[in-house]
Amino acid sequence: MKVRRTPWWQYVIGAVLGLLAGMGLALYGEQSGLSLIGTPWVVAGLLAVLGLIVLVLALQVHKYANTDPKKRPHSFINPTVAVNTLVLAKALGLAGAALAGWYVGQILMSVSHIEAPFYHDAIIQCAVTAVVCVADMIIGIIGEWLCQLPPNEGPENPKLAEAKRRQEVAKAYREQ
Repeated sequence: MKVRRTPWWQYVIGAVLGLLAGMGLALYGEQSGLSLIGTPWVVAGLLAVLGLIVLVLALQVHKYANTDPKKRPHSFINPTVAVNTLVLAKALGLAGAALAGWYVGQILMSVSHIEAPFYHDAIIQCAVTAVVCVADMIIGIIGEWLCQLPPNEGPENPKLAEAKRRQEVAKAYREQ
């Protein structure tokens, strides 16, 4: 199974869709009188904890994958845990982008009412949560990178490719 890195444009699409949804929610709240903007503080806390958990798991996978097999401790990481960590990192990155857009969209639509205490508090809540979501997106991208396996000793290994190139150059030099 070959897993590819998440392309940059998927993060942009997630952020744009989140932005439009957040703006739409704030606009709907203004028109209907039912305000749904803002976020409880516990959401920012849970998102921060989730990001830290994914980062710790990704660091463990990276440490295990890049340690010489002869020097690895007796405890090992289950391959299922490593794959699940990669999936979590990908999901955290994309969800962080979409949620950051969601909260920024709410901020943009509510900033004209900042003098009202409700909107002022909602904008602060959304700003803090948006910062946490951007941090989660970055942690997801880094976590995805940390879960990469080092190249094996097969034909795609850069060391072997370089050695083969040197052999060919030496052979061509000897034939001259």
